[in-house]
Amino acid sequence: MKGRLPGLYPLRLTALAKPLVFGGQAIARHLGKTGLPQWSIAETWECSDVSGAVATVQEGPLAGRSLRQVVADRPEELMGPGWSGTRFPVLTKFIDASGALPVHLHADDEAARRLEGQPNGKTEAWHILDAAPGATALCGVREGVTAHELRTALEAQESDRVLRRLPVRAGRTVHVPGGTPHSFGPATLVHEIEQTSDIQQHAMRWNMEDGSPVGDEEFAANLDMLMRQVDLASRPEFTPGLRIAAGDGVERVFLTASRHFALERWTAGTAEPLRHAFATAQILTNVGAPVRVRSGAWSGEPGRAETVLLPAVLGEVEVTGPADVLLGYLPGLDRDVRAPLLAADALPVIRSLTAGAPSTRDGGGERDQAAG
Repeated sequence: MKGRLPGLYPLRLTALAKPLVFGGQAIARHLGKTGLPQWSIAETWECSDVSGAVATVQEGPLAGRSLRQVVADRPEELMGPGWSGTRFPVLTKFIDASGALPVHLHADDEAARRLEGQPNGKTEAWHILDAAPGATALCGVREGVTAHELRTALEAQESDRVLRRLPVRAGRTVHVPGGTPHSFGPATLVHEIEQTSDIQQHAMRWNMEDGSPVGDEEFAANLDMLMRQVDLASRPEFTPGLRIAAGDGVERVFLTASRHFALERWTAGTAEPLRHAFATAQILTNVGAPVRVRSGAWSGEPGRAETVLLPAVLGEVEVTGPADVLLGYLPGLDRDVRAPLLAADALPVIRSLTAGAPSTRDGGGERDQAAG
């Protein structure tokens, strides 16, 4: 049966729209994404293999197949030689924080396995697409705050007493390890990349689905689990990314890179197209005007805020400018991040990528490393 499947080609996927209470109209009005419902939208899940929210191929010979089916049928063609897994490992979203998100955190890998019965946690990164003057985010616990002080403040709904509030502006990115309490908004528009997971623990007295109150017993249970998963030492910072020239008028910016995912922003003018060779699946998200994309024998024109998944077997992509696109992927850090930076003679940049401390609760494995 598998031998009869058509070859892989760039996959346009369905995008799930989520009408959470902090949302608005920015994904449609600012980014220009079409096909959304008229009501307020908080998130669109652009490339998702999360159970209950699995994307489906929209066109071509594989139309109607779920992303999970494609993973099962063609794991190495999709992700690269030697890769195996049951789910596509990276999730991407647009998030419209017209209002403030609830204060919450996601378990890291170890806590997800131990406390949530899940195969992995959810480390994520936010790339800020737009933010009002004075916009801020809560991200990490203030230095010196104890677990008791954190819980007491969260019980009193006094997050600013114990969490770090950081300035937010367009073009900046922050890598948020699992276990980091956080929130952003209002008036903030984000592209988020993360591990494939939807686990989270909230510290708010209201439900983000409909704004209804959370009762005392549920609130206490939520805080109990949050406190078991929190990393008091995680204090991420927003960074501008690492820029290298990639052609005449073509710029490549490494926004974030870790063992869980990497995200780059590429721009190109009209002198030369964006050309990129790759060995692992690329989630190409257009954050500018419609562009012409060619990969393998396929060519198409992703519109504003549209996403196309490029299977590893295709090996290369060409985007005709003017172009402004994001590329998200599961990296081999040496091959996909360090090697191109070395080729660009960016040794100080490489040192910044490899200077992070090992995660304290992921078994001392490969380090979480944020570009910048």
